[in-house]
Amino acid sequence: MISMTPESTKKDEVAAAYDRWSVVYDGNENPTRDLDAVVLRRQTFPLASRDVLEVGCGTGKNTAWLAEHARSVTAMDFSEGMLAQARQRVSAAHVRYVQHDVREAWPLADGAVDLVVGNLVLEHVEALEGVFKEAFRVLRPGGEYYLCELHPFRQILGKQARFTSPETGETVLVQAYVHDVSEYVQAALEAGFRIVGLEEWRDGEGKGEVPRLLALRCRREG
Repeated sequence: MISMTPESTKKDEVAAAYDRWSVVYDGNENPTRDLDAVVLRRQTFPLASRDVLEVGCGTGKNTAWLAEHARSVTAMDFSEGMLAQARQRVSAAHVRYVQHDVREAWPLADGAVDLVVGNLVLEHVEALEGVFKEAFRVLRPGGEYYLCELHPFRQILGKQARFTSPETGETVLVQAYVHDVSEYVQAALEAGFRIVGLEEWRDGEGKGEVPRLLALRCRREG
């Protein structure tokens, strides 16, 4: 049995779904989650002596790595359950957790961070423009916004965030929106960014399979 959140329901239902998922998230088989972690760790942006905002930190799978290298990490998520898991995974004086909806104005000052990292978040955001504008606002000149998302090609084939409910055993599809690659690029350009990298990541080496992830690096120039 599959349940899916209708588009007309409350805007916090994605957070509620992730609250339910948080209990089993790290233990579930999840190739998208695992490849995302690999891809982030292969990026070349500098982290030493940098302040980082992580958008959609989830259970802290990437927070732990960022905290090992950055001066400070603000880990933001709108799921209370996911944040509870992240706090258990990473507890450090230079890591701060914030419960907040990425679709609302971010609770950071202008020019507060050197790097914004967002992983597997924008699938659940209908209008991308506001997110890119907020990322641009909170970045210092020369800072970067890095995002890694489920590739739209896979979404078109019917793939999306889903999990098996630990309470009922049903498959739960988390509300999602399909964004073309051009939508990500256009939202970045309209916010004022210069695109400095675009990558497509597959499970294997061959070009014959549909990419699993799309990664984009955007820079705020001085």
